Amino acid sequence: MALFEKLNQFVSDLDTTSIAEERKQTLSPLVEYIQEKLDNHQPIRLNLICTHNSRRSHLSQVWAQTMAHYFGIDNVSCFSGGTEATALFPMVASTLANCGFDINMLSEGKNPVYGIKFSENVHPIICFSKKMDDDFNPKSDFAAIMTCSQADEGCPFVPGAEKRIPITYEDPKAFDGTPEQAQKYRERSEQIATEMFYVFSQIQK
Repeated sequence: MALFEKLNQFVSDLDTTSIAEERKQTLSPLVEYIQEKLDNHQPIRLNLICTHNSRRSHLSQVWAQTMAHYFGIDNVSCFSGGTEATALFPMVASTLANCGFDINMLSEGKNPVYGIKFSENVHPIICFSKKMDDDFNPKSDFAAIMTCSQADEGCPFVPGAEKRIPITYEDPKAFDGTPEQAQKYRERSEQIATEMFYVFSQIQK
């Protein structure tokens, strides 16, 4: 089940040589966690966490799920959450749409729910802002991926997580309302996509 054509082209153009060796060391615990779960025929659950669950954690959730599919690694379920719930920032949805994802707003309001599809015959990723221990997320047997340093420092304990892996990203929020906004969100999205591509490319099936 291939990715949508535009999205597939975007993924094919990613350049993992841009990832520094030091950064690969940061990513290696996630590679090891996924590989160990796969080798033991266990479900792979990743909960990507940021303070407000509005930008980086959603980008990370969507790209991790997409790359698992791209590399044919089954039994991967990606979630996201925050230390508090706000709303998925609209620029995140438009950035992903520009990469080739099919975005549908399933409900409106202060905290809209989005269905984000990367392939025609695959269930959409359901995205909305929620706390990390929301009922929508797993309660045990998952890795907590801390995508922002504030969340990493602010929640030293993630209930139910069997492993905690800090993989932090700069917040594109700093550029909200500026002429550079769209470019900075695309850069952050591309960085996360490239790193998730690298992570799943390292998995031995």
